[in-house]
Amino acid sequence: MNRMNPKVEFYFSEDKKWHEELEKLRTIILDCQLTEELKWGVPCYTFQKNNIVLIHVFKEYCAILFFKGALLKDANGILIQQTENTQAARQIRFTHVREIVELEPILKAYIYEAIEVEKAGLKVNFKKTPEFSIPKEFQNKLAEIPALKTAFGALTSGRQRAYILYFSAPKQSKTRESRVENCIQRILNGKGLNDQ
Repeated sequence: MNRMNPKVEFYFSEDKKWHEELEKLRTIILDCQLTEELKWGVPCYTFQKNNIVLIHVFKEYCAILFFKGALLKDANGILIQQTENTQAARQIRFTHVREIVELEPILKAYIYEAIEVEKAGLKVNFKKTPEFSIPKEFQNKLAEIPALKTAFGALTSGRQRAYILYFSAPKQSKTRESRVENCIQRILNGKGLNDQ
């Protein structure tokens, strides 16, 4: 099972930043008997068709991401929650191949633990949409426009959550207000944030 998938080969091209680091991560993950696939344009490693870990790159670092990282024990305190709204996934970031080499036994232990989490059928308990705080700029509009409140309530919880996170992201109230204003008609039309 320890074989490289030709569909993923482009991701490990030598002209890519982090080439050495990516090759080392790939070797470590494949040593754990996972299946290499291409998903979302990046190498994704699965166990019995279930996503376990993927490799991805950023400007400042490369990383492996555990899909159910929140369920791992993280005895070494190396898992990173990318943003406060990330619920399940956790990353381990690298800026030099030496870090990966030093952590190899620990990385393998985390990967095997992630496989066991999957085998056990464990699930992440996601926050429900009502548990997310609605920014006051949007609360004000919901109170001001009853039809908006009705239309928002009729959206699926996933669409509601997308709007709440989108409206909450900016630090400045003025920007949050602008986002809310720009989305009112979409919500009234029953559209999600990313719907066509």
